[in-house]
Amino acid sequence: MGSLDGRVVVVTGGGRGLGRAHALLLAAEGAKVVVNDLGSDLDGFGADPGPAQSVVEEIKAAGGEAVPNTDSVTDWEGARRMIRAAVETFGDLDVLVNNAGIGYGRQLSHLEDIDEASWDTMIAIHVKGHFNALRHAAEYWRDRSRAGGEVRASVVNTSSPAGFVQLSERQSTQLDYAVAKAGILAMTIGAAVELGPYGVRVNAITPGARTRMSERAMPEVVAAPQDPAAFDRFDPAQVSPVVAWLASDRCPVTGQVLKIFGSTIELYRGWVPIGMIDKDRRWTVEELDVELNRLIEQGERAGSAR
Repeated sequence: MGSLDGRVVVVTGGGRGLGRAHALLLAAEGAKVVVNDLGSDLDGFGADPGPAQSVVEEIKAAGGEAVPNTDSVTDWEGARRMIRAAVETFGDLDVLVNNAGIGYGRQLSHLEDIDEASWDTMIAIHVKGHFNALRHAAEYWRDRSRAGGEVRASVVNTSSPAGFVQLSERQSTQLDYAVAKAGILAMTIGAAVELGPYGVRVNAITPGARTRMSERAMPEVVAAPQDPAAFDRFDPAQVSPVVAWLASDRCPVTGQVLKIFGSTIELYRGWVPIGMIDKDRRWTVEELDVELNRLIEQGERAGSAR
C-alpha cells in the first residue's frame, strides 16, 4: 500500500527536473497523475509535448497510471483544462503540485537591466501560473464541499530561497525572480486560510536541486558527485518525499514553508515583528529620527545574533 493510493494528482512542469521526480514518486506511492508540461525552454518560450509524454510512459512502464497535459499554466482556459483532465480522466482531484517555472539567466541581472518582457514573463509563469492552477482547483473543491462531498485535498506550491532568504539576508539575487517567488509564498499563506474551510491544505516548498535552471546558473555547484556511491544532495529526487508527505491524506499541516536541500529540511516563518515603539500620540519627525534609528539598530543586532 502506497501513501497516496487512489489520490489523483496534477503536477505542473512535470516533464523534467523536480516535476519529473515528483510525478514519478507520487505515482510509485499509488497516485494517479496528470503530468502537465508545456515543454518550453528555460526562458519560457516554445512548446514540446515530448517531456510530458515521456514521464507518462515511465510511470506506465512501472505499473502506474498517468496522462499527459501540455497546456500552459499561464493560460486561464489552459489551466482550467488541466484541472478538468484530472477529473474527467480519473474521476476526482486530490492534489495540486504547482511546480512549473522558469529560472534566471546565467548572469544575475541588476534591477535597471531587467526589461519589461522579462519581468512580465517571470511574473506570468510563476505567480499567474500558480494562481491559475490553484484558482480552478479551488473552484472544484469548493463546489464539491458545498455539495456535501468530503474534501481532503492538498496543494504544494514551489517557491525558492530567493523569495525570502536572500532578501532578508541581503544576498544578491535577480529581482524579478525573487519577487515572483515571494509572491508564491504570500499566495500560499493566504490560500491556506481561505481554502481551509473546504478541506484543502496549502503549503510551499523551497527546494535546492539540480535542474535545467540551476545547471545554467551555477553548473559547478550543482554537479553530481564523481563518486556514484556518494550522497547526491542536488538530486531532484531528494525533494520529492517531502512533496509526497504534504500530498498524503494523513498529513495535517497547512500554511507552512519548508526549505529542502538534500536531506536537510528547514521550517520557515515569514516576516515577524522584532521590536516596537509606541507613545499614544502622533510622532514628530524629530522624535522618529531618534527612535526609529534606535529600533532599526536593535533589529540589526538581533538579526546578526541569529
